[in-house]
Amino acid sequence: MILSDQTIRQLILQKELAVEPLTEEQIQPASVDLRLGAHFLKTKEFVNGIMTLEEEMTYEAFESEAVVIPPQSFLLATTLETIRLPDDVTAFVEGRSSIGRMGLFIQNAGWVDPGFEGQITLELFNANRLPIKLSAGRRICQLVFAKMDRKTENAYRGKYQGQRNAVGSRIHLDNDLNG
Repeated sequence: MILSDQTIRQLILQKELAVEPLTEEQIQPASVDLRLGAHFLKTKEFVNGIMTLEEEMTYEAFESEAVVIPPQSFLLATTLETIRLPDDVTAFVEGRSSIGRMGLFIQNAGWVDPGFEGQITLELFNANRLPIKLSAGRRICQLVFAKMDRKTENAYRGKYQGQRNAVGSRIHLDNDLNG
């Protein structure tokens, strides 16, 4: 069941769900708009040479109130907001339609597990032929909350729990490396 604006407000007031900082204008009929933070990561292409699932990637971090994403380029960003989900609520990160119509794809693997706490790292890809300029503090994506049929037995406690700022891939830490 997708949560309505009324239920979202109620869960926030009861301190079961957290989205901070939050303004009333960010609460939409069935979602909460999240804003772009000022911390970014870009892959150090000449250091990495090739990406693998087994080796840690090297990133260049920077902070800026505005960023220009060149055509066909990829960048990691963070949300301004920190979220905390209860053990019976999951969330989906969706790009805003108005931004998607400019050719900017926004993703974070699309899913936030129950029990997650932290800022959301967004994967931004400019599919357009023109550079796209983004400003920190602008609404960039939306978080859609869904109530689960019951609390999970295993709330999220993974390698991105508590993340602050944009966080690069930690896939090299997965336990399935040895088959």
